[in-house]
Amino acid sequence: LLQHVIRQARALDIPVSPAIRPTVALNRRAKTRLGCCRRGPDGGHVIELAAPLAQAEDRAVCQVLAHEVLHTCPGCANHGPLWRAWAQKMNQAWGYRIRRTDTFEAMGLPDQRPVRYLVVCTRCGRRTPRMKRSPLVAHPERYRCRCGGALQVIPAGE
Repeated sequence: LLQHVIRQARALDIPVSPAIRPTVALNRRAKTRLGCCRRGPDGGHVIELAAPLAQAEDRAVCQVLAHEVLHTCPGCANHGPLWRAWAQKMNQAWGYRIRRTDTFEAMGLPDQRPVRYLVVCTRCGRRTPRMKRSPLVAHPERYRCRCGGALQVIPAGE
């Protein structure tokens, strides 16, 4: 699939690096990100995917691979204007939905992130999972549910 995505990018004259390692590493510890592109000690580009993507459809895997392959282009180590332009070109030509960030659910997979807090509406019972101690978690009294109800925070698992 990696070679397929590289061919797609090159067919659009996108300047992907010739130094992309031919194998993709699976990261079994990744909980919040789908993929990663980094420089190896030899200067080549190493692409990692979150292990749950091995269970996803090929189309979803190709989309994440395309996102990471674009990071190998000169000037595209971040999600700046040039990276976004190449992503838009890939999206238009090949029907991807390459974005700066995506979710496991968008890839057809269950969310892998650890839920530490649940924000619960006292009126409608709506439960909103939170992974980090955000301002909402720290001060739920400052916020309201969509229904207008007050919010309270309970540790996940209760």
